[in-house]
Amino acid sequence: MKHKAMTILYEYGRNLYVNLTNQCPCACTFCLRQTRDRMENSDSLWLSHTPSFDEVKAEFEKFHMEKYEEVVFCGFGEPTEALDVLLETARFIKKHFGKKIRINTNGLGNLIHGKDITPSFEGLIDTVSVSLNTPNPEKYIRLVRPKFGEPSFDAMLSFARSAKKYVPKVVMTTVATTLTEEEEQQCRDICQSLGAIYRIRPWED
Repeated sequence: MKHKAMTILYEYGRNLYVNLTNQCPCACTFCLRQTRDRMENSDSLWLSHTPSFDEVKAEFEKFHMEKYEEVVFCGFGEPTEALDVLLETARFIKKHFGKKIRINTNGLGNLIHGKDITPSFEGLIDTVSVSLNTPNPEKYIRLVRPKFGEPSFDAMLSFARSAKKYVPKVVMTTVATTLTEEEEQQCRDICQSLGAIYRIRPWED
């Protein structure tokens, strides 16, 4: 049976993005996929099925890799939900293209897999970008609505702390205009305590 064509790779800025899964343990109130089915330079990012490594690998043949500064695992789902394919794809990218690799994540991968997955990033992933969203645990639960409930906020911080041991660059992000200056400073303090870089990303609708 032939699978329907899907958008697994898409361009955004000077980077190539890898869309591995629609699965996510969160139902964020601000999630883009609630209001759109694609990004500016992509077809629909809703996947008809979770692609295998062979399907992902085949897609790379359609792109001129010298164009891109970075390969980013980020689509309409949480990339670490497809951890095995993510890691195999990262090994393929490093071996054949030598590109920098980033994972954009909600930081709940350890809860998803029931173990610390960050050691598997060593030597493969150059940057992990974790969605911090707010410095307040209660507000985090209301905004992110994670299926794991109350433990999620601390698990996300623990994930970032552990990732710092294995990945050269760990970034934690919030969205511009969504926090007070005081809250943004609290986020800076959290990031400093974890050894992470704090970044305020633009609001998108």
